[in-house]
Amino acid sequence: MAFEAKLSLRQMQKMVMTPMLQQAINLLQLSRMEMLQAVRQEVEANPVLEEMIEETEELDDLSALKSVAEEPTAERNGEGQTEEIDWESYLQDGADYRPSIQYESVDRFERESLLTKPGTLQDHLLFQLHLTVIDQDLVRLGGLIIGELDDNGYLRSSIDGLASLAGVSLEAMESALRVIQGFDPAGVGARDLQECLLVQLRMRPEEHAVAEAIVSGHLHDVERHRFGKITAALGVSLREVQGAVALIASLEPKPGKNYSSEEPQYITADVYILKLDGQLVVTLNEDGLPRLRVSRYYREIMSKQAPTSREARGYVEEKMRSALWFIRSIEQRKRTLVKVAESLVKYQRDFFEHGISRLKPLTLREVADDISMHESTVSRVTTSKYVQTPQGLFGLKYFFHCGVPSTVGEAVSSRKVKDMVHRYLTKEDSRKPLSDQKIVEMLARVHGVEIARRTVAKYRGQLKIPSSNQRRYV
Repeated sequence: MAFEAKLSLRQMQKMVMTPMLQQAINLLQLSRMEMLQAVRQEVEANPVLEEMIEETEELDDLSALKSVAEEPTAERNGEGQTEEIDWESYLQDGADYRPSIQYESVDRFERESLLTKPGTLQDHLLFQLHLTVIDQDLVRLGGLIIGELDDNGYLRSSIDGLASLAGVSLEAMESALRVIQGFDPAGVGARDLQECLLVQLRMRPEEHAVAEAIVSGHLHDVERHRFGKITAALGVSLREVQGAVALIASLEPKPGKNYSSEEPQYITADVYILKLDGQLVVTLNEDGLPRLRVSRYYREIMSKQAPTSREARGYVEEKMRSALWFIRSIEQRKRTLVKVAESLVKYQRDFFEHGISRLKPLTLREVADDISMHESTVSRVTTSKYVQTPQGLFGLKYFFHCGVPSTVGEAVSSRKVKDMVHRYLTKEDSRKPLSDQKIVEMLARVHGVEIARRTVAKYRGQLKIPSSNQRRYV
């Protein structure tokens, strides 16, 4: 077989990902707040882009200025003279007129009222440390321990490692840890759940020997409700064990959760689905989003009459193409978002009017076929976006899910089945909690829904509801 080099001509189609096309795709998947930031950055980077000001406001301002300029006054007509004002004495009189500040009222302001963000668990503990401890070495070791606490208030680092890092003995580090464990909130600085519960019990004014004994050696039995075994092991009555377990249940397993350092995430809707005169109407949320246009100044530069250099014209042409493409991409994003929302109204009209009991299974492909777009485009435009509906605020991804087979008709939405499981579990008798298999049988008998037991267990785990054995109240 001989090899030879030759030229051939072939015609083929392929998509080239130009920078402008990549920009348009990236704009599709931005949320409203991210979109606002992207617009501001583009306006700052591209001098051709500018925010559009409403022409009516401009005309009103001009007419107001014109009326003020043409209004005849006595000073303009020479009928009077403006009296000279001594501004220095005027300001002095104003300063004397103001009521004097009572310095004792400043003491009523609290430091917390001037904070710009909520205090963290570390701030709260460090404040107590510097307030109660005088020994500087102990303050240093306590600060090291506080810095190693997680968001729940647990010490996840090894106490041996901290002692080695600080260059002190293990006894000194243990002493500093006991100081931290005496601070508010109770249970902070513990290394595991058992120690956390014991610290809280020992900080109570009264003694709870039975509860401490249960926490020290029978937490596993408490989880499985083996109260008879605990009674036999401790030699106390069942009533005492039940009272101790009730006390343990009232303790806080995560003492630092009320001092979370995470900033709250505020969600604003990208699109509204409103019910007006019995009809569901789709409208975009454009509040705060500036309207863009190409600057008139640079349009004049591009005109043939404006004398400009070759380099300046090339620069303006490049920025002009970028600005036009950016504006076109934003408008395309708006149209795509409206089309997707209108398609959701078409498929999920019963949900918007009656609630989750009428939610239907829906896939990205069905919406993509409905609006004649690619499935990936629908996936991008529904990412990190929210819609305000008559039933509340939802992410656009919420409406896309699979269906569960049903014996009484068409497939049932998996989210609807999950809501059924939640309602069954929240209305059960605490003395006879429902098992996963029992819920499977009830769904099949009452609703005709056929799902596996492991599916119910998965939904229960997503709802953060423990198993029936752990929910049983004795």
